[in-house]
Amino acid sequence: MTIEMTPVMDETGTLLSTLDRIRRTFAWKCGGLTDEQLRQRLEPSKITLGWLLKHLAFCEDHYFTAVLAGNGYPDVWAQYGPDEEGWDWKTEAEDTADGLMELWEGAVARSRRSIAEALGRNGMDTLATNPEWQVEANARRYVADMIEEYARHTGHADLIRESIDGLVGEDPRNGEA
Repeated sequence: MTIEMTPVMDETGTLLSTLDRIRRTFAWKCGGLTDEQLRQRLEPSKITLGWLLKHLAFCEDHYFTAVLAGNGYPDVWAQYGPDEEGWDWKTEAEDTADGLMELWEGAVARSRRSIAEALGRNGMDTLATNPEWQVEANARRYVADMIEEYARHTGHADLIRESIDGLVGEDPRNGEA
């Protein structure tokens, strides 16, 4: 479910279009790069675009597939050992650009389905318990948290991508992405 940007929207449309817009920007920042380029980092940080792709894919599946939809983690995560501390830092260097983009795109697709199902149940007031917080929160909170997660990490992606090939800006140009 892709929400188009219009000047006036209700709360749900505003939140989902904001999330989709920042997803598009993030995808644009990470797209079209080689395996090696996705592994580049800016010293002294360990963050790479590849790590960001994997991290945000996991966040998508955590907030929306596992928690909001209550479906647990998809099988794709079993190969990475996400129960082990620092698993994402250890595995990111072994992944390919295509594999990481596919992982992220799959997580986004699952998230969109989970959000649509939640909206069909009780809208943004749909409740789900996040085991990390040991508290029940509504879909609105999970969407807002995901927007925050992307906002922070898209800023990292901006800097890393600019250092790789000079790409700057906040939106894909000429229909890219």
